[in-house]
Amino acid sequence: MPDTVEHLLDQDAAFDGYNRAQIAIVVTNPYLEDNPIVYVNEAFTRSTGYARTASVGRNCRFLQGEDTNKADVDKLRNAISNEQSVTVDIMNYRASGEKYRNRLVVSPLHDDNGKLQYFIGIQKELRDGDTDMSMEEINASLIEIQNRVATDLSLVIGMIRQQSGATSVPEDFTALNRRIETLQLLYEEMKLADSQSNRDSIQMGSYLSRIAAAIAHTTGRAGVRMNLQIEPLEVPIETATRVGLVLSEVLTNAFVHAFDRMDSGMVEVRMSRLSAGGLRLTVSDDGVGVPRDVQWPDNRTMGGRIVSGLIEGLEGTLHLGRGAAGSSITIDVPAGAALMDE
Repeated sequence: MPDTVEHLLDQDAAFDGYNRAQIAIVVTNPYLEDNPIVYVNEAFTRSTGYARTASVGRNCRFLQGEDTNKADVDKLRNAISNEQSVTVDIMNYRASGEKYRNRLVVSPLHDDNGKLQYFIGIQKELRDGDTDMSMEEINASLIEIQNRVATDLSLVIGMIRQQSGATSVPEDFTALNRRIETLQLLYEEMKLADSQSNRDSIQMGSYLSRIAAAIAHTTGRAGVRMNLQIEPLEVPIETATRVGLVLSEVLTNAFVHAFDRMDSGMVEVRMSRLSAGGLRLTVSDDGVGVPRDVQWPDNRTMGGRIVSGLIEGLEGTLHLGRGAAGSSITIDVPAGAALMDE
């Protein structure tokens, strides 16, 4: 599993409010044996001391120890068995053996047909100095983040289930984790754990720049450069979610496929305001280009189906341009979905 997106965020002071709060996010898959972890964020690794490689593939009970209350464990187990949400303050243990109290909120994630897909855990370490008021604030923050995580994961997973008919986690863990981490960037940008958690819009210049930097870091290679020209536009959160996921899919495709057997190249990402008030996102490259006999997005692939579904949800349009060298993907989003009122 890639361990790069959150690493980039840790180097960025713009996200210090979220990172200070240590809001850990865990996703588990009940269709695999023993409901193991399939994703954790950087806050989880910092709080527990366990690296991702030591966490993914294991049931969350490895955090329990001698002083973990059996009644708390039973409460969690019963809620999970019944596919119910639950909040519990539980004694956990770090990799060092140190004990700490942990407020854990676990909720099932169902698809549109009510079928269980994943469990999402949001957790925050509790301190001895926490007052009743701060505990209420912690509860409110955790529940808000929980709701947003569930909503955004449902967007991605719902399309995967609808298009593929899969009944368990997709085989392509790397792609699923990249999509989750794209959403993680959105949560960081919103700083959901601090006083600005009620924002209902996102600065797209900052958000898309971070997505592009993260993907270039994970999928780019020596000799392939990236140029960003992104205007500072403010958009509703739902629009930001979809546009960010579109960029993640399109840009990853460019880095992975556009420079086959080439030693160098350039990828450009541009976003600008349309004269009618919407936004235009363009990802272009000077690589080998999409063959003329190939339709893109290809709805036979998971990525292609996700891109098509996202653009449909935005009521937008996609245009594939083929030049003398390389290709360009242009997505136009209408004003009604794209921009906040000035």
